[in-house]
Amino acid sequence: MAGLLAGTLLLTACGNKENSSASEPKDENVIKIAVAGPLTGDNSEYGIGFSNAAEIMAEEWNENGGIDSKKISIVKFDDKNSPEEGVSVANKIASEKDIPCVIGHFASGVCLAAAPIYQENKIVEISPSSSHPDYSGMGNFIIRNNTVINTEAQASLDIAVNDLGKKNIGIISIKTDWGVSTAGIVKEIVEKDFKDAKVVAHEEVIEGSDDYRPAIAKLNDAGADVVICVGMYNLVAPVAKQYKEINPDIAIVGFSNAYSQQLLELGGDAIEGVAFPVIFFAQSEDPKVKSFVEKYKEKYGSEPSALTAQAYDSVGVFLTAAQKVGVDDTEKIVNEILSMEYEGVTGHTKFDENGDVHKAFTKIVVKDGKFDLLKK
Repeated sequence: MAGLLAGTLLLTACGNKENSSASEPKDENVIKIAVAGPLTGDNSEYGIGFSNAAEIMAEEWNENGGIDSKKISIVKFDDKNSPEEGVSVANKIASEKDIPCVIGHFASGVCLAAAPIYQENKIVEISPSSSHPDYSGMGNFIIRNNTVINTEAQASLDIAVNDLGKKNIGIISIKTDWGVSTAGIVKEIVEKDFKDAKVVAHEEVIEGSDDYRPAIAKLNDAGADVVICVGMYNLVAPVAKQYKEINPDIAIVGFSNAYSQQLLELGGDAIEGVAFPVIFFAQSEDPKVKSFVEKYKEKYGSEPSALTAQAYDSVGVFLTAAQKVGVDDTEKIVNEILSMEYEGVTGHTKFDENGDVHKAFTKIVVKDGKFDLLKK
């Protein structure tokens, strides 16, 4: 990593007592970065992945001297994937007065709720996962290292229609702010850009439900030959299992938030053929990607997901900017982030004036129980 100083520091500097920094003495020799996300509950894999990736990036910088000999310390906050808890976490982070950057939150709804607090307190928030179109418009300190959902929905539909050759689209979406808005965006894109295809049915479901069969029956009766799953792996896996009980030939397409080892473990044989677009592919031959994946697997025993990789790069983006302009002025850091170009494990990263990132997608599919590149 360019510009880093030689030297070695222990990862114990990466404080990992979640939500506990208020009792810690302020240390001017430490640069704190908060990671805020669901560390408990149904979506805890995402928050834990964020913090794991952040710790690896912090360790790499600390091994090379940190920034001006200051250590990088990761402080974790559990927002329980709740907008209310997200606001509480944001207020706590702001009250610390010595946390210049937050990596998080995970869900768009939580990001939207917490962002005004970060903006008001001039704290840089970089979300590795928020895709809601309104998120980056919350202020100049609000940045997303994830594509806007319109772009990803276009990529998912491209897989369904052009790669898989399907025309009758069914949508099953979770009843959250993100799920509702994304399902609407999918419908709009089909009508506008995929003239030979049509949405034959749309069913909304409660996130975390055990039985999706009533919704599946309606999609199947409507003649869907492909289903767009607007939800995480914990929607895609059970839908694949239950749908294939009545229609083994159904094609299923998801979003990048389904790209997770948990999908393989929960879905088993039923998710064979499930496809989605991703910005990061763990099996890439890129040396940066291979190094990150090896470190992550050695430390945590599993492969990093796309969103985990985006969290890793998000920390790198902030630290690279802070190293250049200094860590004390977050306004300068934001301006540097918006003008810089960063080469990370998720590819070439360049933000526009709104704080939105633009990246190329890789199409992948579950094949023989593993993730592989999708081929027509």
